[in-house]
Order: sequence, then structure tokens, then C-alpha cells
Amino acid sequence: MKDTISVIQTTLPGEWLEAEVGQWAFSIINDNLAACAQRNRVESTFSWEGKVEYGSEWRVQLKTSVEKSQELIARINDSHPYDSPQILWWEANSTAEYLNWVQG
Repeated sequence: MKDTISVIQTTLPGEWLEAEVGQWAFSIINDNLAACAQRNRVESTFSWEGKVEYGSEWRVQLKTSVEKSQELIARINDSHPYDSPQILWWEANSTAEYLNWVQG
């Protein structure tokens, strides 16, 4: 067995209070779709509807098992406030101990 986890990253509106971001992440972890969520503020510059925009956002990185990845991605799409949410994911090598913890 490969010692691989899935890392899924998205961004949330910078206008959200830290407590709102925390609640959003808590609900995902509480529903056992991820083992861990890390969040921090970032400054983003992006093209939207033909204009260059910029602003603060929250970057949220979630750790889950490879088996739960698609279910978590669907949850992010369903609950996300953006029309076109950033959802990036990749597999990452980890220690066997961390993998066991992520898998529950």
C-alpha cells in the first residue's frame, strides 16, 4: 500500500470572519470528509469577467484519504459561495503514521 493522502485546497471570501471560515471547515471535518483543515489569509490577483481584480481571501487546505477525495470535492462545490471555486487537489506521500491518522 502506498503511504499517500489527498490534499485539497480551495479559497473562501476574504470578507468572511475567521469564525465563519472555521465553521465551514469544522462542518467538513465533523462530517468525516477530512481529517485536518488549515486556513490562512492570502492576497489574490485574478481575472474575472474581463477585468483584473484583487483582494483578500482565505486559503483552506484539507487533508483526507484518497478514497474520500471525490466526495470532499463534491461537498466543496455544493457548499461554496463562489460561482467558480478554486479546487485544487493532489496526492502527497506521507508517513504511515500520518496516513493512518488521516484515514481514521
